Parts: sequence; C-alpha cells; structure tokens
Amino acid sequence: MTRLSLLNSPLLLGFDHVERVLDRASKSSTDGYPPYNIEQVGEDRLRISLAVAGFATDELSVQVEDNQLVVRGKQREDPARVFLHRGIAARQFQRSFVLAEGIEVTGAHLDNGLLHVDLRRPPVESRVRTIRIDGTKGAGSERMEAAVGVSRRA
Repeated sequence: MTRLSLLNSPLLLGFDHVERVLDRASKSSTDGYPPYNIEQVGEDRLRISLAVAGFATDELSVQVEDNQLVVRGKQREDPARVFLHRGIAARQFQRSFVLAEGIEVTGAHLDNGLLHVDLRRPPVESRVRTIRIDGTKGAGSERMEAAVGVSRRA
C-alpha cells in the first residue's frame, strides 16, 4: 500500500527528515506505560514527569539519542520477596520523546515516585540573509543581452 505524504509538495524543500520524525513518534506512542505529563514551567522551559513508582534511581536511565529523549526503566527482582497480590506494575519500560531541533535536556531528578526530566527550549532567533545575484555567462545570458541591446565591449 502506498503511503500518502503530507510533505511531498515541491514548495517544501528539505522536509523529508520531518516525515521520518513523525513516523518515529507515531511508532513510539503505542504503549501507555508509564503514564506521563508534559508541562511548561517557564517561558522557555518544559518538564516531562513520568510515574515510576517503585523504581530506584539506579534502575532508571535517561538518554538523548539523535534528537530523541529515551527513558528506560528496569527493576531488579528480589527472589526473597513473596507477593500474595501484585497490583503494582514492575515491568521494564522504554518511553521515547522526539525533541525539536535545539531542545536541550538540562537535568533529571526522582521525587515521590515521579521522574522529572527538565528541558530548555532556546528562543527562536529571526534570521534574514541577503543573497547576492551574480551575472551568468552561459548561452542564455548572451541571448538576454542581445534582446535588451547590451554590449560587452571592453
């Protein structure tokens, strides 16, 4: 089956990487564990909070891999513990978040069963650049010069 691309317009140049990022994000959002919040905590700051009850600091990892924030958790099983009922999830997980260009992970901390990952989004700077137009020296320019009566004598 052919997939319809929203970014295949000839007016959108260089956006093929955006399509790959969207594919990656849609594949990583299928699992709902662990639940998480994303909040804005300042003008240019964000915080992702994941509910990781029962996980110790050394059982969690936070990494940035090619503009993707990856949080992993794996609890060690204690064979001495005998559960009569086990209702608290203790499974391993991997949760991924695709980061926009320029987003920085500034830190992470565990507090009351929540893993907080702090991000900083630098302000977008407006960039204007003027491109100099050079005269061409191909056959097309000779025709144009003849059409407008321009002479190239030295």
